Amino acid sequence: MSDEITDRWERGAAKINEVYAGNVFPIPRGTMPFYDVMLETIFGTIWDRPELPIRDRRLLVLGAIAAFGSTETWKVQARSALDRGELTPDQLRECLIQLAPYAGYPNVADFTVPTEEIIATFEAEHKGDDT
Repeated sequence: MSDEITDRWERGAAKINEVYAGNVFPIPRGTMPFYDVMLETIFGTIWDRPELPIRDRRLLVLGAIAAFGSTETWKVQARSALDRGELTPDQLRECLIQLAPYAGYPNVADFTVPTEEIIATFEAEHKGDDT
């Protein structure tokens, strides 16, 4: 494995921890080729670019996820946005309202209950925090 790919994988492993606030952990290199490529390209290259902050990238990803209707991926992204302080619960709810006419009401409607569950869990875990 070249040093460049190793460096991208290591940057990707660090970036995935940052992007997902420690909620998603990199599996050991070489365990799954798909995962290695994902770390090297998506997280070691794209998410690591300085032109957009993570919050902006997350909003774009949330839009794409809504368009495809991937509820499980939405939940990971939404929870990470709350954990990292990128979005407040009300801003996350507003994302659903903004996305509905563009990504389709049926797609976005599927995210309403999981979003409220994520928000309730987040708020219960942070009850009494000054954040």
